[in-house]
Amino acid sequence: MNDHGGTAEGTRTGTHGGTHGPGITLTAGPLLLRPWHAKDVPALLEAYDDPAMRQWVRLPVSTPEEAARWLELQSEGWRSGTRFSFAVIDTGRSGELVGNLALKRPDPDAGRAEVGYWTAARARGRGVAPRALEALTAWTFTAFAAEGLVRLELLHQVDNVASCRVAEKSGYAFAELLSARPPEFPLDGHLHVREAPLAPLTSDGAATTQCAPSVSPVGSSESR
Repeated sequence: MNDHGGTAEGTRTGTHGGTHGPGITLTAGPLLLRPWHAKDVPALLEAYDDPAMRQWVRLPVSTPEEAARWLELQSEGWRSGTRFSFAVIDTGRSGELVGNLALKRPDPDAGRAEVGYWTAARARGRGVAPRALEALTAWTFTAFAAEGLVRLELLHQVDNVASCRVAEKSGYAFAELLSARPPEFPLDGHLHVREAPLAPLTSDGAATTQCAPSVSPVGSSESR
């Protein structure tokens, strides 16, 4: 499931793990992206109590036990460095939880990673996903530049038209039609790609090593 663009306005580094440890938070206007907390269980259950969510996402979350297990999977991802999942909070609406953003990086040596997201039903149409996706994209290309990450991929099923629009508006260009793989992926899919911005040149003509941030209803590759 997916949404459309914004500008990453800030990054705060946590006490653990430098620029991509479990304490990291990102901001995009009134949106705060932070790791998920145990206290998010009620809001998570409310978000999943929606037919559109159940249509697109892979793992069901319909009981407190399933919600706790989902949150533990997100924590495991942070600890292993293979999945960085952020709860999206709207600070302008009393801290309302409005979505989820995830960076999936199962192979740190691959030079590529995948992004996925969903937006809670009550927050759709407010541009949440694009702004949050831009913040995640900018952070990713900066935080993992030294590790050789140069490409982000976003996947969705062909019938998820909203996700396709979000990808295109967020600078993730259509790259390839993916064949269906039933039963997990019953329909064909779209692969969208965004490349890391080119490193700026120094005064002597050499490229610097730090990448500069670039520009980006329910969600994307969280469903494929």
